Amino acid sequence: MLSDDEAPPVDRPNLSKDYLAGKAPESWVPLRGESYYSKNQIDLRLGTQAVRIEPRTREVILAGGYPVPYDRLLLATGAEPVRLTIPGADQPHVHTLRSLADCRAIIEQAATARRVVVLGASFIGLEVAAALCARGVEVHLVAPDKHPMGRVLGPQMGDFIRTLHEKNGVVFHLEEIASSINGGEVKLRSADTLAADLVVAGIGVRPRTGLAETAGLTTDRGILVNGFLETSEQGIFAAGDIARWPDPHSGENIRVEHWVVAERQGQTAAHNMLGRSEKFNAVPFFWSQHYDVRINYVGHAERWDEIMVEGDIAGRDCLLRFKCGGRVLAAASISRDIENLMIEVAMEHEMVAC
Repeated sequence: MLSDDEAPPVDRPNLSKDYLAGKAPESWVPLRGESYYSKNQIDLRLGTQAVRIEPRTREVILAGGYPVPYDRLLLATGAEPVRLTIPGADQPHVHTLRSLADCRAIIEQAATARRVVVLGASFIGLEVAAALCARGVEVHLVAPDKHPMGRVLGPQMGDFIRTLHEKNGVVFHLEEIASSINGGEVKLRSADTLAADLVVAGIGVRPRTGLAETAGLTTDRGILVNGFLETSEQGIFAAGDIARWPDPHSGENIRVEHWVVAERQGQTAAHNMLGRSEKFNAVPFFWSQHYDVRINYVGHAERWDEIMVEGDIAGRDCLLRFKCGGRVLAAASISRDIENLMIEVAMEHEMVAC
């Protein structure tokens, strides 16, 4: 297992949730204990950079030219945060959140910060805002969106999320973007300025496809794989944030940046690397935690023409169905776990495309 990270594999959702909020010890963060890898004969090489793949000789070439041979290869390089390109983005109090080192740096600066500016109303941006509010820091959130998470959850749920965060102290600056960071000030496009001892940018991620591209693998905003998660090169598989696979539920090639999808794809890819010929047909699922409210989402809807709302969103008891052409593509829920699960099961048995 080759990783350019200095830390062993971690429970990444914790980095924007309980651990960042100070509600979980660092001992919760590692996926496995220190002895797990050696006991299971896993050669974990941290701080190791792979510079290219040689499919012809079936080797991964490391920095320095050292070759590592393979019979089967799994690319699980994930995604990397989109970096700010505005003036002042390279200052030491400006951060993104992806790794354990990133999280530690934010926690260290949050200990003395009075005001934090979070850029982006994404999953990461909102969860960082909630976590830092829990630490008693004043949080301002800047985003170009009209509704937080509206592109994923729709305007009704987006307005609920905004109200929930506002009740916990977050100040929103929506339909707005940052134009520069000057020391302890963030200047907005409107010419307003916000004081900021700490800035965290959660403006999206990009799949890390560089190795795949230089190896000649087929890519399209990710690495294209077949139903078995195998790339265009026999013996090389991809899973997680980088993989774009043929989804039998939507009839489209999709790429999903969520924990459960990566976990399930890793399992399927492992089976297929061992010769089992198992198709990946799991329905995408994720959850997002905001204070004491957990939102569950099943399916995948990049677009919809109708949102059916059952129950009371403000009352934290609801189910939203995202429909296209009369067909349910996805569902989001609060306090409706059984119904959410029933929709997931129904999707597993339904293959008709929208």
